Amino acid sequence: MAPVATSEESGNGIIGNVAELKKAQANKPVDHGPMLINPFYSPSAGNENDDDYQYAKYKPHFPVVNWNPLTEIEVTDRGHFADSSKTALFSAARKVKHLTPAIGTELVGIDLRQLTSQQKDELALLVAERGVVFFRDQELNIHEQLDIARYFGPLHKHATTPVPREPGLEEVHIVYNDAARRPDASAFSKIELWHSDVTYEIQPPSTTSLKVITGPDYGGDTLWSSGYALYSSLSPGMQAYLEDLTALHSAVAQAEGSRAAGLHVRREPIETIHPVVRVHPVTGWKSVYVNPGFTRRILGIPKAESDTILNFLFHQVAENVDFQVRFHWEPNSIAFWDNRVVTHTATFDFWPQTRHALRATPHGEKPESVESYESRTGKAAKDRQIEIWKEQGIEIPQSKKGLSRARGYND
Repeated sequence: MAPVATSEESGNGIIGNVAELKKAQANKPVDHGPMLINPFYSPSAGNENDDDYQYAKYKPHFPVVNWNPLTEIEVTDRGHFADSSKTALFSAARKVKHLTPAIGTELVGIDLRQLTSQQKDELALLVAERGVVFFRDQELNIHEQLDIARYFGPLHKHATTPVPREPGLEEVHIVYNDAARRPDASAFSKIELWHSDVTYEIQPPSTTSLKVITGPDYGGDTLWSSGYALYSSLSPGMQAYLEDLTALHSAVAQAEGSRAAGLHVRREPIETIHPVVRVHPVTGWKSVYVNPGFTRRILGIPKAESDTILNFLFHQVAENVDFQVRFHWEPNSIAFWDNRVVTHTATFDFWPQTRHALRATPHGEKPESVESYESRTGKAAKDRQIEIWKEQGIEIPQSKKGLSRARGYND
């Protein structure tokens, strides 16, 4: 779930001011039309249409409970135990479709309810390598989805966003929009919607899943962008520069936005420092780890420099289509993505249709810098694209110095 775009002023200028929001709301005339919302946030759906809605028990609920701060927990990535050929997983599929060179694979003909432990391990590895993996026509219920998620790691409970009305599902995150809430383009820009989930946590998520249970016939797609590909696209000098940097990730905006909406915050917000380039513990590949939703500034450099670097990286995430895959959901589609190495965003083009999804979010390890990874493992962290070229027997292109001649492109 993306953060609330109503918070303290940030270094990159993306987030607005909560005090200004409250003042503006107080001066607004009463309007009994559809509620205008920022899609960073899913307000309570109320009780409308509950009598004839199949999934009313999974509509948003905001329990007034208080949770203790999160502490460090031991996590072992299941991808470490996988067969690199993924024979058990791939042999169960009718078709394996890689959707782009950089990111995204769809597995056809697999019933997730029937996965063995070996196949789950291989799925974890595949998601780590491909960023996001898609399945359609999945009949597993939310309890079965949670069981798979728990296999990948201890589950995260969100401090502000909704959980299902059905008791006992506080580890489920609800994504819900319907005709009563129309996205307000004055409240956000599209680039702000790109995020990796709750990166402000000490141990942000790993292999996360989202299942759509109700959706429009068209629209409401989700896009993912590869942090591996972003890193690979940079010059060696920029790569080395970013590897030495850390950035501040903040939950304050999300908490203040919830409180501004009159909702209870179940756990106090935190701010955490993570490396700008992290290394995936299984693949050993380097990934850019910043996002418009939660990354506030790069530490140890002038603010103007931080703003410029983050702005550049955010625009690469949102605008470089070579790093992206786009998925159109159907009811019972499910995606597994690795929040450590991809960012994502939804398209909010489907109003007034209903879009309803359930997310399960395992914790990963603490993000690890290149230096820390190499010191701990004795291995060199790698550039994904270079490793793939090596496997393919392709001569690695050398960086050119001086001017490059423009080339035409036909499409």
